[in-house]
Amino acid sequence: TVIGDIKMCGIVGIYLKNNALEPDLGKHLKTMLVGMTERGPDSAGVAIYNDNARKGETKYCLYHPDLNYDWSVLQAELKSEFAGNVTQRIVFNHCVLLADPTYEQISQLIDTKHPEVTIVSVGSAIEIYKDMGLPEDVATRFGFEGMSGSHALGHTRMATESAVSTAHSHPFSTGRDMCLVHNGSLSNHNRLRRWLTRKGIKFQTDNDTEVAAGYFTYRMREGDSLKEAFEAGLKDLDGFYTFAAGTRDGFAVVRDGISCKPAVLAETDDWVAIASEFRSLSHLPGVENANIWEPKPLTVYSWGSA
Repeated sequence: TVIGDIKMCGIVGIYLKNNALEPDLGKHLKTMLVGMTERGPDSAGVAIYNDNARKGETKYCLYHPDLNYDWSVLQAELKSEFAGNVTQRIVFNHCVLLADPTYEQISQLIDTKHPEVTIVSVGSAIEIYKDMGLPEDVATRFGFEGMSGSHALGHTRMATESAVSTAHSHPFSTGRDMCLVHNGSLSNHNRLRRWLTRKGIKFQTDNDTEVAAGYFTYRMREGDSLKEAFEAGLKDLDGFYTFAAGTRDGFAVVRDGISCKPAVLAETDDWVAIASEFRSLSHLPGVENANIWEPKPLTVYSWGSA
């Protein structure tokens, strides 16, 4: 444990450089996530990137607290009101919707007729699954082990600044195919929330991590890459943090100037991965030959088209 670090939340992430490993992404991610149980026993979640939306389609990951909720009602209403394809796949208490209607059309229908449904993520590649409970239990509910993809992020939460709930769990997504996980806390998130709200960023919770995600989304809307957004955040985000974020084709990591929140990076020719502690990296294939280091303060590390 790093001096000054409280056992507070765990983050993991993996970006595959070798496409042949994509079928095993979920298997590795589950083991990484379970390795962070001690740091976050309250809830857990992952963002998986797999590009299975057809051209013109958008992928929505939706959540409802009732496990017996009838998702077919929403699907039928979307098909009735809007022309185009609408298919769905139920994953525990989440629903992955592939649809031709626009985000504005779908979000308006949900807000009006199904306000109890939460849109967790939107994009062409991203799927976010999160829930309360121990990481292994959450991973089992959603079947993380059987999921495939190109890259992924995960988080285990020890709630310190907001409620223990599915909504307050990480990852947070505030933009298309973008998500963020965070170990630490921000001190200026209330002021930033008000400023970002005026800029058109919408928030679903009072969690400070969602504010950080909203900030990075805003910066990218203004033309920044994820790497450039992280660099701007080093000036504008006040607090202690290790951030890991994903986009459709990229992956990035940054720590604040004090860096009291632990992080370890490891990289081989086949993959790059991050975890709050090395034990969540120790099982990865070829880790014995990996370049392993602690990310430097105020330094953005990025891969892909981040």
